Amino acid sequence: MRRINPKYIRIAGITVLVLVVIMLIGGYVAYSKREVLLQKAIYKAKAKAKRDYNLDVKIGSAKFTGLSTVAFTDISVVPFQRDSLLNIKNFSVSVKLLPLIFGNIKLADVILQDGFLNLTSIKGVKNFDFLFKKKKDTTNTGNKVDLSVLSNNLINEVLYKIPDNLSLHNFRMSFVDDSTKVKMLAQTAIIKGGKLASTINVNDGDATWHIDGKMVPSDKDIDVHLYADGKKVELPIIQKKFKLKLNFDTISTKLSNVKNSSGETRIYGSWSVRNLLLNHPGLSVSDIVVPYGSIDANVFVGSNYVSLDSSSVIHLKKLTANPYLKYTLNPVKIYEAKVNTGWVNAQDVFDSFPTGMFESLDGIRVTGKLNYSLNMFMNRAHLDDMVFDSRLQKDGDFKILKYGRADLGKLNSTFVYTPYEKGKPMPPHTIGAGAANFTPLENISPNIRNAVMTAEDPSFYTNRGFVDESIRKSIITDIKEKKFKRGGSTISMQLIKNAFLSRNKTLSRKIEEILIVWLIENNRLMSKNRMLEVYFNIIEWGRGIYGISEASHYYFGKSPSELTIGESIYLASIVPNPKAGLYAFQPDGSLRQGLHGYFNLIGRLMAKKGLTQPDTSAYGFYSVRLREGLRQTIAPIDTAVADSLMHQSEDDDAGGVGVAAPVFEEPKKPGLFQRLFGKKDTTEAKMEKRIEETNDAIKARLKLEIEKVKADYKLKVDNVDTAGRTKKEIRAEKNRLKDEGKAKVNELKDRMP
Repeated sequence: MRRINPKYIRIAGITVLVLVVIMLIGGYVAYSKREVLLQKAIYKAKAKAKRDYNLDVKIGSAKFTGLSTVAFTDISVVPFQRDSLLNIKNFSVSVKLLPLIFGNIKLADVILQDGFLNLTSIKGVKNFDFLFKKKKDTTNTGNKVDLSVLSNNLINEVLYKIPDNLSLHNFRMSFVDDSTKVKMLAQTAIIKGGKLASTINVNDGDATWHIDGKMVPSDKDIDVHLYADGKKVELPIIQKKFKLKLNFDTISTKLSNVKNSSGETRIYGSWSVRNLLLNHPGLSVSDIVVPYGSIDANVFVGSNYVSLDSSSVIHLKKLTANPYLKYTLNPVKIYEAKVNTGWVNAQDVFDSFPTGMFESLDGIRVTGKLNYSLNMFMNRAHLDDMVFDSRLQKDGDFKILKYGRADLGKLNSTFVYTPYEKGKPMPPHTIGAGAANFTPLENISPNIRNAVMTAEDPSFYTNRGFVDESIRKSIITDIKEKKFKRGGSTISMQLIKNAFLSRNKTLSRKIEEILIVWLIENNRLMSKNRMLEVYFNIIEWGRGIYGISEASHYYFGKSPSELTIGESIYLASIVPNPKAGLYAFQPDGSLRQGLHGYFNLIGRLMAKKGLTQPDTSAYGFYSVRLREGLRQTIAPIDTAVADSLMHQSEDDDAGGVGVAAPVFEEPKKPGLFQRLFGKKDTTEAKMEKRIEETNDAIKARLKLEIEKVKADYKLKVDNVDTAGRTKKEIRAEKNRLKDEGKAKVNELKDRMP
């Protein structure tokens, strides 16, 4: 082994000694000048807060009390022309020296006593809107932000700001807006030896919360739990703001590790909740309770994407599933989602449903195995190429042993159907042979059967209750239009919705509808003919009109077997919005011109399949005449208003998987001779009364629209974004919104008859 030349050893020793001396001298100089440096740092921080965020920061005193400990008193932060934001009586902080040498600030000890954080949002003016102010980046070179680096730095910054030891006493927090006030008092919060314990008083004694658990931020090891003494943790502010009732026994958050390598930051953690209760008009009509749910989440962040890796696991009672989510930000936005449960016991699937979510299926007993999978891929630059595949598979042993609350086989025999309107039951209808107004399938004209299937569900006899391509196109259309515009319901889905479920527009009802359709279609609980027969006998065809027998007699004074091709296409056109059916007619009983194109479309599709003869006269459009006795209820009405009423569907599933609902156009105005010699009602007083009644209905609807516009614009004015705006700019924006709202209200008033 070659010996090192003693000369080099001496040189190295001297170099190290010189460096140590320099560090000692530098340390002494820094130590002796630290008070001056501290005051300079405070001055710069105040100036920056004033310049960048318009904050007035005051500090009563600040001084070193140890080698690396600084004590502050009487700290206050007040945004310009806003309520005071923060006040702290005593605050002491010390940093670790070793990380500081390498330029990292890692908190070692923090002591805080008697503090008050006050958040206000009054009439749209927030005292914390500086948090959302965008800073101008003069160093921006146009390069994309690396999300992997950004997330890793952000996590480290947050973890470094959690002290190894914390002693907090009497820290008050308050949030006040125009309708809500929440107060919290953190009586104590202690971190010592890697353990966190705290006591939080909520709304002057309404509840006492605790946050405790393991807290070792330097090792990226955090496992904390939030719970309340003797009751659930409740969040009334969420209920007031979002109409969402939410409470739980315990919620836990765990961070296991954070790694950064090969251009990717990997965050390993988990979240869990016990006895979670949710209630929202959009979710369910009753409380939804999740006894236990959790997710072992492995979040991977790359240079341009954020993903939930497929190694993550969702736990819901007895059910587990592997989700995969990925959002790519650039160069184009791409959304990916996959879920796979694998083959699991079918009963475990139904037992894992949250309580209160599915009423009709509650108590169902099954055997065999099920497997659910979802695959979705959407590139915003190529929406039409979106991939959507959602399927539930069963094995050969799957069977229904016992129905739940709803007898899924009841539609095979005579049963009583009770329709509901706005939660109120309508007169019941007996559906079955021999019942009044019941029409067997063979007595329903092929014209109406084929017209409705063409418009609503062309593949009814071959699909299993779902048309994947139609659902995919519905999603694409809804995304493009930024609203639920296109329905994707098959005849099977519409039947189940009417026969088993309420009209409540909730997410749980929609999922339950899908499950019942799957159970009936995939286990052949009903024949297709019977499904179509029941469908025609229970669906709504007008206000208070149920079943094809009532519809054909009401509109045309004839039986379902006598319906012509034109009458059938008309009836098919009103299925998505039956209550507006009469607005399609003019006072003389003829159809409005806007339906002409719809007749040609449906007729040609039927002719192409050999379901009717080709016709150059719009497939009976000109021969359709409303029953004469019903024409007396039709008063002249502006076509634009009629079109608006025709399109205002009360059903979230309006429109099936076939042809879209008709679009009405303005008909030509009658000529001079028509106005002079056109047919008039001999009973002028009755006609004036009918006109008045129709006008009253129009006025009532327009008044509702006016009130909605007023409410919408009041909300907009009250919640104007104040971030980065001067008081003058905020006032100008509010005035602009007020003027815009007034203009829309006046426009609606001008349409009053």
